Amino acid sequence: MLHLSEQLSEQQIIRRKKLDQLKLLGINPYPSEEYYITTTIVNIQKKFTEKKTISIAGRLIRLRILGKASFGEIQDHTGRIQIYLNKNHFDSEKMGKEDSYNIFLKKLIDIGDIIGVKGFLFKTKMDEITIHVHKLTLLSKSLRPLPQVKVDQNKKIYDAFSNTEQRYRMRYVDLIVNDHVKEIFLKRTRIIREMRNFLDKKGYIEVETPTLQSIPGGAVARPFVTYHNSLGIPLYLRIANELYLKRLIIGGFHGVYEFSKNFRNEGMDRIHNPEFTVLELYVAYKDYYWMMKFTEELIKCIYNKVVQKKDIFIIENKNIDFQKSFPRIPILDAIKTHTGFDLIKMEEKDLRKVCKQLNILNIKENIKMSKAKMIETIFEEKCEKHYIDPTFIIDYPIEMSPLTKKHRYKENLSERFELIINGQEIANAYSELNDPIDQLDRFREQIKFSEKKSTDESMFLDKDFIRALEFGMPPTAGIGIGIDRLVMLLTKQNSIQEVLFFPQMRTEKEGKK
Repeated sequence: MLHLSEQLSEQQIIRRKKLDQLKLLGINPYPSEEYYITTTIVNIQKKFTEKKTISIAGRLIRLRILGKASFGEIQDHTGRIQIYLNKNHFDSEKMGKEDSYNIFLKKLIDIGDIIGVKGFLFKTKMDEITIHVHKLTLLSKSLRPLPQVKVDQNKKIYDAFSNTEQRYRMRYVDLIVNDHVKEIFLKRTRIIREMRNFLDKKGYIEVETPTLQSIPGGAVARPFVTYHNSLGIPLYLRIANELYLKRLIIGGFHGVYEFSKNFRNEGMDRIHNPEFTVLELYVAYKDYYWMMKFTEELIKCIYNKVVQKKDIFIIENKNIDFQKSFPRIPILDAIKTHTGFDLIKMEEKDLRKVCKQLNILNIKENIKMSKAKMIETIFEEKCEKHYIDPTFIIDYPIEMSPLTKKHRYKENLSERFELIINGQEIANAYSELNDPIDQLDRFREQIKFSEKKSTDESMFLDKDFIRALEFGMPPTAGIGIGIDRLVMLLTKQNSIQEVLFFPQMRTEKEGKK
């Protein structure tokens, strides 16, 4: 006999008792045999044929027993369909017709169980496609009841599984009961697939680079640290894959890309998760002007194939036009437009005064921030929200871009752009710095600043990358596109947690079910 925990709910206890009864009847509630499926629910609905015999499997979502006849609903990975069961035309494994309906269906099957059904198709008087079930097989007994979402005649929803913490912790339940959630992730898959197809057609090569790195390079961020026992060295989860992809350009590849899982031991909010996905692309003999044209072409292609709307895209009551040309606005011009401050020749002490006037940061935070970080923060807090249509913000101050070439025409600026859509950064791109002496000096400046200010974020000196540059890297354009944010945009979600199957969360407290 199954020993029941005192923490189990009444429903959980009842289901465990049913599990024991099934076993006593000789019915395996978790059979090993393959269940033969002839079609899917979506194919049934697309190609309905009266009286056609079919066999499908899925989760029982609804069951209404009406004496000798019952109606229910079964869900597979493609959709839901109604099932009809009649006592006179019903059978299940191990039991005869009489016992099957009364004992098996009425007493031992529950909503949430995974079942296989065989029968023929017909339409009800309400013209609803239905499976007339003549055989039902239990494939997996559900020991916990599903949330039962109710919809009244006016389509008002009651008892929805809508608590965000529960939804993120129990994404498996979220996917079962909230149909729209699965659609978000199917669209995410399609976005990535279309991006991959676009890059492959251009002749660029998809590659893989290390997730565990001895030096966390390629960005200024706080890494996660671990330790390798056999090698006896600390290792870091990558904060970026940029320096490895550049090594491949040095090695002779013309264009390389990677869908990279990156990790940063920093804050969390609606657009930040410690684990996130970025598409990084590097193409030899190109610059940031070329990359802007390429990025516009890519984003328009993804939008037209995934959203399939040629007109205005509406999100949060804002109109976004993906079809027109993406404007290019220098970042310092953007700051001047939206704050009134001209930062072009400002020294660090003057920038701090500007931050104070704009109520950007408190004094303690302000002292620790570099000139680059202050400019970045002013733009993010005072300007970014104004750029709804796709816009390239270009020509960042050199202090903000330690891996970027100096601008060929404009003093103290770099050849860098960010793509902003709906007030959020979607992509970051450079004419990549390929001068090893300049690169080494920039690394050292970053390290000196982080040591002076004792910041949590720092740039590490990767000596092997400098050595690689000394062999010669061709002129190269590089870009990183935030996949999670792009998916948020195209699925109209306002939180990164909505587009991650399993977002990072605090440890669940004991006693919670």
